[in-house]
Amino acid sequence: ELFERWQAAGAPNKEPWAFTALGVLGDDDTARALTPLIRAWPGESLHARATVGLDVLASLGTDVALMNLHGIAQKLKFKGLQEKAREKIAAVAAARGFTAEELADRLVPDFDLGDEGGDVLDFGPRAFTISFDESLKPRLKGPDGKVLGDLPKPSKSDDAEKATAATERWKALKKDAKLVASGQVLRLELAMCDERRWKADGFRTFLVEHPLVVHLVRRLLWGVYEGAELKSTFRVAEDGTFADAKDAAVSLAADASVGIVHRLSLDEASLARWSVVFSDYELIQPFDQLGRQTYSPTAAEIAAKAIDRLGDTEVKTSRLMGLEARGWRKGAPQDAGWVWDMWRPLGDGLVATFGLDGGFCMGAADMNPTTQKVTAVHFHRGDDSKAIALGKISPILLSELAREREQLRE
Repeated sequence: ELFERWQAAGAPNKEPWAFTALGVLGDDDTARALTPLIRAWPGESLHARATVGLDVLASLGTDVALMNLHGIAQKLKFKGLQEKAREKIAAVAAARGFTAEELADRLVPDFDLGDEGGDVLDFGPRAFTISFDESLKPRLKGPDGKVLGDLPKPSKSDDAEKATAATERWKALKKDAKLVASGQVLRLELAMCDERRWKADGFRTFLVEHPLVVHLVRRLLWGVYEGAELKSTFRVAEDGTFADAKDAAVSLAADASVGIVHRLSLDEASLARWSVVFSDYELIQPFDQLGRQTYSPTAAEIAAKAIDRLGDTEVKTSRLMGLEARGWRKGAPQDAGWVWDMWRPLGDGLVATFGLDGGFCMGAADMNPTTQKVTAVHFHRGDDSKAIALGKISPILLSELAREREQLRE
């Protein structure tokens, strides 16, 4: 209420305490209400206020507050504020001794779901069961087990107090899940593409035993790795146990290194077996895994030390900007604030980069060309501009970058 009165009074800069106090006195509802304002303020020429809003979310520090801060860092049309949010997330991760990916594991809210990843909305004489589909969209089953389009309105025979609480719970869950869903699907897809690994205890704690993320985990094929080599594969069953392609129980060693299996790591026989298993169990995958399109460098690309699948093809500038969700960053602004390249950190000092012939105008997106051509993707380390041979780069990484280029055509 103090914050709202401060806003109604014209948000005086000399009295910011009613705003910053939200970071001390606020709660999860504060974070939910503040985040849409932070996202909108740069468009109202209130960039400085939005930046303070990021500080407030970071100060709140609850899982929901950090989840919203992470969401701003992942996707926002105002790129200056998005970069500030990334810096905040990095600072929070460093303060807690985590990498950004490890912090992201810990930022996924559980929405007070039960151990099995569901919940019951109690109307008294009637109860409705919550579950989630392959895109983390919440869905309901009625007392008869049939899937419902939405929570029905209370009837006269229902307990009014319980029904009201259940309705509010359902509304909040739908709102929060919508914010989280696409980010979690993309996070796991990028973990597969970037060949991320979890130790067995982290895999259990943050994935298998997480009541929300587990709905995605059960729909993916997992592997145990020694270095880059895939040693065995398994899936996570409904009861949280692990099973191989023959449904035999699988146990994980305490020091096991676990990752999401990429299509390139499977031979044809293994792919066929697992495809049958996922079909038999009617497991719809949250993203293309077993059916993923893969690519190998052409002879010309190998000779040029670059990935080039577009040639002189013009692509939509909006699609290029969409690459930021997959880890790409705009280069440093040059004369008049124009950016002429994009780059992506790939770990271990490796960087991928490509040029733009039309560029991006920072601060004036309406000046961006609608389409433009892009140069081939080159690889180098740190500040060394010398191109690295493709043979020294992971085939999975090369395939994924080529796949991104092909998708720019669409």
